[in-house]
Amino acid sequence: MKTVIVDYDAGNIKSLQFSLERLGVHAQLTTDAELISKADKVIFPGQGEASSAMKKLKSTGLDLLIPKLKQPVLGICVGMQLLCDKTEEGDTKGLGIIPAHVRRFPNTVKVPQMGWNTVSHQGENLFKGIENECYMYLVHSYFVPIISTTTARSDYAGLYSVAVQKNNFYGVQFHPEKSSKDGLRLLENFLKI
Repeated sequence: MKTVIVDYDAGNIKSLQFSLERLGVHAQLTTDAELISKADKVIFPGQGEASSAMKKLKSTGLDLLIPKLKQPVLGICVGMQLLCDKTEEGDTKGLGIIPAHVRRFPNTVKVPQMGWNTVSHQGENLFKGIENECYMYLVHSYFVPIISTTTARSDYAGLYSVAVQKNNFYGVQFHPEKSSKDGLRLLENFLKI
């Protein structure tokens, strides 16, 4: 099984690679459109600022490639947010895969949300074998509201999506590579799809 990580200078890739290696998977870091197209699984991570990440995707043509992918794709953190139609962060147009507008947390709470938070889910797909109300590690100032494609949610200044799915595209707001055994199980579940 060939797994690739989309390389667009948006995040701490090393911890993700280490987590995958613990599962026996060597994931290649690449911007090569052909390698990404032919991979069995594509991981689209992200940390940092959405508009600069989107500019990097556009400079490599990956903004046109990613929405056309047919294999399972997992967006993590900013990667999940960029799967959406638009984000308030830098007033950035996303990839238009997930029908959502990413919002900023209100000033009534500490921003960014940083640390562990509970995740409510139905135990399906990515969450198979993971207890409901599990804890996952989050670092973010922007969020995806609850939408029709929400598969898991958390509460920080109100309920919001921490996981979404549309067809072969999956997204998680939290960092599975930093979320202990449950995060590792989620990555393993993705690799089995």
